[in-house]
Amino acid sequence: MQKSCKKIIILVSMIFLTFIIAACANNAQDDQGAGNEQEGKDGLKIAIVTSPSGVDDKSFNQNNYEGILAFIEEHPNATVKAVREPTGDPAASVQAVADIVADYDVIVTPGFQFAGISQLAVENPDKKFILVDSEPAPVGDQTEFDNVYAMNFAEQESGFFAGVAAALESKTKKVAVVNGIAYPSNVNYQFGFESGVNYANKHLGTNVEIIELPGYSGTDVNGNDVGGNYVGTFSDPATGKTLGNMLIDQGVDIIFSAAGGSGSGVITAAKEAKGDIKIIGVDVDQYDEGQVGDKNVILTSAVKVMDLNVKRQLEAIVNGTFKGGNVVLYADTDSTGYVKKEGRHQLSEDTLAKLEEVYQLVKEKKIVPASNFNGHTPENFPGL
Repeated sequence: MQKSCKKIIILVSMIFLTFIIAACANNAQDDQGAGNEQEGKDGLKIAIVTSPSGVDDKSFNQNNYEGILAFIEEHPNATVKAVREPTGDPAASVQAVADIVADYDVIVTPGFQFAGISQLAVENPDKKFILVDSEPAPVGDQTEFDNVYAMNFAEQESGFFAGVAAALESKTKKVAVVNGIAYPSNVNYQFGFESGVNYANKHLGTNVEIIELPGYSGTDVNGNDVGGNYVGTFSDPATGKTLGNMLIDQGVDIIFSAAGGSGSGVITAAKEAKGDIKIIGVDVDQYDEGQVGDKNVILTSAVKVMDLNVKRQLEAIVNGTFKGGNVVLYADTDSTGYVKKEGRHQLSEDTLAKLEEVYQLVKEKKIVPASNFNGHTPENFPGL
């Protein structure tokens, strides 16, 4: 009888212990689930630090910001803080990031002045950085970083499309490009534009001249004279307008304005001109900036698709597929191009058809326009 009681007690104890273990296991699963749900509710904390023109510049910075907003539209628990660094100085720009890095999951930094965030990336391996239009500065021998996605664009491709469009649409047979400073990205636009005009002259039946003003040629980062029409800064609309007027006086009727804030002066020159002058915008769709009365001076815009690529990287962070590295984005990822949306350009149907043909050739690498450092020139490049 005593043995039977002991067996019953042991059996009851085992059942009770099994119940307790199962209950604890269920509680542990519930806690983990609640934790994941809470993490989802918190959302991704994003900051964007920009140059003095801020996120409402209707251009470069704003396009990056719009990529963040598009991400937040699909992930409404995510948040964004926009920080405007007022000087544009590289050291001050990196310090502006350092001041807030502890408070955010990911920081978007559009512009070459943020190259120095690489040191912050090393010091904050749990933070993600999206660097646009620059590679990170080396830290010792390290040039790529697991938590920095640095994207550059093949501006020469977008410039090429601008050159083809200008050559096909020009009535005076004189076109030009105005640039800001001869940084690699700006020279890429210039060389791409010149490549496009030369291609159209050789293959598309045009006979168009590229006009360069004496005394305004650019000097690239290696000290080479690259020609062109350079304002010397991205923030001088008055000089931009002066160059625009000088080119118009030379008979130019289409100008590719790749000069940042200085380019707004070029647009103003076109608006005030008596003849039918057209501007090709840069980086983003600038059609709204071209409106004057009942007409618009923007022919189309040569774009690099920053918003889409910023959004892609934010999605990668959320999905756990983010991978740091230094990349150059081309037409084959829909990252370069020109504005062809109805109501946002003034290109003829014939020009649109020819642009689509050359776009596919560029996408397939059958045409490789010249850039600052790819070893080609506007007079000699693959596909010409």
